[in-house]
Amino acid sequence: MTSASLDPVSERLVVTGARGQLGRALLRLAPGARGYGRDELDITDLEAVRAVLNPGDVVLNCAAYTAVDQAETDVDAAFAVNASGPAVLAAVCAAIGADLVHVSTDYIFPGTADRPYEPNDLAGPTTVYGRSKLAGEQAVLDLAPDSRIVRTAWVYTGEGSDFVATMRRLERERDTVTVVADQIGSPTYAPDLAAGLLELAGRLPDSTRPDSPDAAGRRAIPRILHATNAGQASWFELARAVFAGLGADPERVLPCGTADFPRPAPRPAYSVLSGKTWVSAGLSPLREWERALDDALTSISD
Repeated sequence: MTSASLDPVSERLVVTGARGQLGRALLRLAPGARGYGRDELDITDLEAVRAVLNPGDVVLNCAAYTAVDQAETDVDAAFAVNASGPAVLAAVCAAIGADLVHVSTDYIFPGTADRPYEPNDLAGPTTVYGRSKLAGEQAVLDLAPDSRIVRTAWVYTGEGSDFVATMRRLERERDTVTVVADQIGSPTYAPDLAAGLLELAGRLPDSTRPDSPDAAGRRAIPRILHATNAGQASWFELARAVFAGLGADPERVLPCGTADFPRPAPRPAYSVLSGKTWVSAGLSPLREWERALDDALTSISD
């Protein structure tokens, strides 16, 4: 998937959480969108949200409290951003006639499956972060009937402090790196996810324009979708792929088990998300994670 022709609703787009890795990727692909970081818009403030949204807008909510371990003790803050904030956005969007696409997470599932999770599979979060994100989903579904929820997982750009960036740094600093091999998920390159979200946004009709294509004439889009790069990997396999992509010896990455690295918040053992519903809705499938990682590393080196 490329960035060409992926700016169909730029003048209608509002990106919350715009300073995060996904928000930045969205604004690079849709530079005409209005982006708000947390210092510019408190999504839990009803009046502040009302002041920046207009009828016909498409809000892509990328704002989230993502410090998974810290959330175990910082419960109120996690629920404020991940549950109360989406509730406010949903209420305002429903009231003024704006669309909402809310980004959620694989952590709403228990991580005990042996096949990729489908959107309608039973939720069962085991962390405060996951429970707060599930509460946000429920608020969006309840308050904004025309909203969409897009769950994703293991998002990275390779820069900053994400997993791929950390592996790039450790490859320079250490002879060997030990990485968990018994947690399986769907590595997702932020620009690929951003392109998918823009395609979805382009399928949402503008209810304020009489000449806007009627929603009934488009393929139905389910309320909940999953969007990740195709395929699955363990953190260990992803780390080895990063080393190989850097031209380093992947044998320098050594496997270990989750029990060897206890964390305050338990990590799901298996949280691969199925993209079947995304494709069935007529949306372009995201490419294989290995190809996306190659492009990420090449982009950084350039």
